Amino acid sequence: MKRIFALLLFVSAMLATCGQNRDSLNFSNASWRERYEDGIFFFKHQFIDDTLFDEPQFVYFIVVPPDQISRIHFGYDSTLTETSVQAKRHGALAAVNGSFFDMRRGNPVCYLKIDDNEVGENTPQKEDSVNRKYYQFATICLSDSMLHFVIPDSDRFDERRLPFHNVMTAGPMLIYNDSIIPQRPDKSFVTSRHNRTAIGSRADGSAVILVADGRFKGQATGLTLEQLTNIMKWAGCRNAINLDGGGSSTFYLRPQKYEHLDGVRNYPSDNGKFDHKGERPVSNIIYIK
Repeated sequence: MKRIFALLLFVSAMLATCGQNRDSLNFSNASWRERYEDGIFFFKHQFIDDTLFDEPQFVYFIVVPPDQISRIHFGYDSTLTETSVQAKRHGALAAVNGSFFDMRRGNPVCYLKIDDNEVGENTPQKEDSVNRKYYQFATICLSDSMLHFVIPDSDRFDERRLPFHNVMTAGPMLIYNDSIIPQRPDKSFVTSRHNRTAIGSRADGSAVILVADGRFKGQATGLTLEQLTNIMKWAGCRNAINLDGGGSSTFYLRPQKYEHLDGVRNYPSDNGKFDHKGERPVSNIIYIK
């Protein structure tokens, strides 16, 4: 009964926020497969016949109820390591990839503080007139009771003044205080379709984490940032941040004893195959203990 109630809540939240166009209707009317495990809700759907944004898509959601928010944590590895490996090390129920990093050096390129330990800082911008890169203008902070979303100023050390023990910068901000944030149309990072990962919060305090597959024509095309924003809005988010995406996008869920899986549920694209083995080693993750 609890699982059915959760599914009804998920769909009703979508219906309440979806406008009446084909994509929003396909999204809200989709036959979402639902799973409830250890207090957390998981949803997924592959849009094939009911295409989304005129292309097939594969979308996954994790919904963390307000009373479970304290179970969300940031993880970090000084050596690039797959999301699933980091998740298992932390004994995680579920995990997704986190913020951006240098693929050659392995270090975070956005501010990251875990249990008051600063393990990453915002690398300076060379092209724009401000000190921050485009994907460094959104910050999420953890507390035991809620997620806190912040738009930092151009000072790339601004996060050090935030009164939180766990802070992750990424970006851009997609939705802030119920308002959709316009994105720059001159950046292919914004306008091209890619695998995407995002995190947001609803008015009731629940957290919504999304992974959308991409780069697989005919199976999962991927999303622009505008499309990602629409989906997070349709899912009921009043705040939402874009995280690292592309080949980094990974969704891990601890397998049950009867499941012959290593826990990777989506189709990471780094191996170019539509299977579960194309994980990219990453610097940091968001996990649910």
